[in-house]
Amino acid sequence: MTFSEKSSWKDTVESVLKKMQGINQPQYKFITEVFGLFLSIQGRLNFLQFSRYGKLCEQSYRNGFAKDFDFLSFNINLLEEPKNKNLIIALDPSYISKSGKNTPGVGYFWSGVAGTSKWGLEITGIAAVDIDANSAYHLEAVQTPSSTPEGDTLVNHYTSILIDRKVQLLSVSKYIVADAYFSKYKFVAPLNENGFEVISRLRNDSDLRYLYTGNQKGGRGRPKKYDGKIRFDDLNNLYFSFLKIDEVNKSFQGVVYSKSLKKNINLVGILSTRKGKQSHKLYFSTDLSMSANEVLRMYRSRFQIEFLFRDAKQFTGLDNCQARAKEKLHFHWNTSLSSINLAKIAHWESEEDDKLPFSMSDVKVFYHNRLLLDRFIVKFGIRPNKPKNKKIIRELLDYGKIAA
Repeated sequence: MTFSEKSSWKDTVESVLKKMQGINQPQYKFITEVFGLFLSIQGRLNFLQFSRYGKLCEQSYRNGFAKDFDFLSFNINLLEEPKNKNLIIALDPSYISKSGKNTPGVGYFWSGVAGTSKWGLEITGIAAVDIDANSAYHLEAVQTPSSTPEGDTLVNHYTSILIDRKVQLLSVSKYIVADAYFSKYKFVAPLNENGFEVISRLRNDSDLRYLYTGNQKGGRGRPKKYDGKIRFDDLNNLYFSFLKIDEVNKSFQGVVYSKSLKKNINLVGILSTRKGKQSHKLYFSTDLSMSANEVLRMYRSRFQIEFLFRDAKQFTGLDNCQARAKEKLHFHWNTSLSSINLAKIAHWESEEDDKLPFSMSDVKVFYHNRLLLDRFIVKFGIRPNKPKNKKIIRELLDYGKIAA
């Protein structure tokens, strides 16, 4: 991975904060300071570590994390820096480890890594995915409650997160991409009513119907709407267009009726034949005009949000928050994930030619080295701008990087 000197995370943060309303000077300085610590500190990121490496005491960081900050607006403004992105919105919950019993919202949540429910917390991540660059940018993370009011469900909670932010999210994209868990009427219908289009995956045994396109009989009675149930071992070629993908897989596409979603959908399926046995996977979009390649491409790009969670857990302390207050947890999670955005925009997006894969590990090493060097320069009175020292400092900044 290479680094451009044309921009830095600090320049990016300052330019975005100047566009936002309601940011006073102390908060302006605090936000800038905290992002620098999340990008620089190796190991656990908590209040004690911030006081060791930062300019403030531990209590000041605790107080600062309790204050409101509009991360959604901040990250949307970040995306305005690199222009002309082909964006969709990805939604995905992620398990956060947390011990103890007194943290609000703590309970048993599904962990995909462990393959079982574990004690801790859960966040619902919203990300903008650039399907051309195949990269995700964090927008906001919202904590999932451990229990819902009587008569309510977690699906309603996930849906309300998007609807409550629809004005800002629609400025990014109208397409919401989520995994198969979200292919439910209570999720899809409200989002359609609020101007979103949903792309997701259906169960393999979904009840789907052909739409009748023949001549209607005269006389009394309702016109015929459907032409039988779809059987995937015996597809009616009149209703689908087929495309061969490779020797094993072929895709089919058509507009069909979904009984569970209670509406017509743009169905795209993948038929696979291995060892004489046929299997299928079903994807759909509520936008009936999309091509099969667009539906598959958008759904597959959804997985980029998982890399956001992975990098944040490994490098920017997503699991490390000491706090139990909801406001401080929210601030920590969103700063952790937003730091990945800053690293991408400052050091990956700025590379115009032959971009290498993004490496958050190299970013952390670079800024950790820079943090230590800055301290040494001040303490030993080194003159960093002398031609003799510039080359040495450049080498030390790259020390320990994967692609130095």
